[in-house]
Amino acid sequence: MSGLARRSLAELIGTALLVATVVGSGIAASRLSPEDTGLQLLENSLATGAVLVALIIALQPVSAAFNPVVTLAERWLGVIGWREAGALIAAQVAGGILGTVLANLMFDLPAVTISANQRTGPGLWLAEAVATAGLLLMIFGAARAGRKDMIAFAVGGYIAAAYWFTSSTSFANPAVTVARMFSDTFAGIAPASVLPFVAMQLAGGILAAVLIRLLYPRAAQAAAEMTTENSTEG
Repeated sequence: MSGLARRSLAELIGTALLVATVVGSGIAASRLSPEDTGLQLLENSLATGAVLVALIIALQPVSAAFNPVVTLAERWLGVIGWREAGALIAAQVAGGILGTVLANLMFDLPAVTISANQRTGPGLWLAEAVATAGLLLMIFGAARAGRKDMIAFAVGGYIAAAYWFTSSTSFANPAVTVARMFSDTFAGIAPASVLPFVAMQLAGGILAAVLIRLLYPRAAQAAAEMTTENSTEG
């Protein structure tokens, strides 16, 4: 199997398991704590943060972005080409949708149900830009510091926290956002709300890319080293 095929497979599996956790833990939380929204969010955020740590540690030797904005940032920094970026993003989106279907089926729901959960308004859109920009700063800041081994913990901890300090509960990921449209449950998002969320996530990614260049002049080198390791392992 080629290096790009292996990376794409890792992105598909990782994103699928990530979304299965987000949606599945949301369904479980709503059933376990039906009268307490705060407790539901706590259960959802802890599961998501924990699985991100596990997935990044397990798949980082191959590829562990699980997020089109992260992949686009790598492209902008010049460490991957457009062909590779396109393949990885396609795998992330497909994996996210697969993860939603799996979560729905595991909880005896129809494989696909379109969410009616409207998430809209300037505050939520701003929150998505902030959440996404912060996520990229965690990833590339840790890489620039030479702490690639800590990226999993930085990302997992940041996302768990961002569930609480952002009004949108920090989707921060276009693939996850699109996938959550296909589950009419606690973690779902209505189709009409998806495009503004994705637009603000991309805006947050652009802001982060600029800040990364300003704060970490050698971030591209660190990212390139990480990508090179990924493409030559096993």
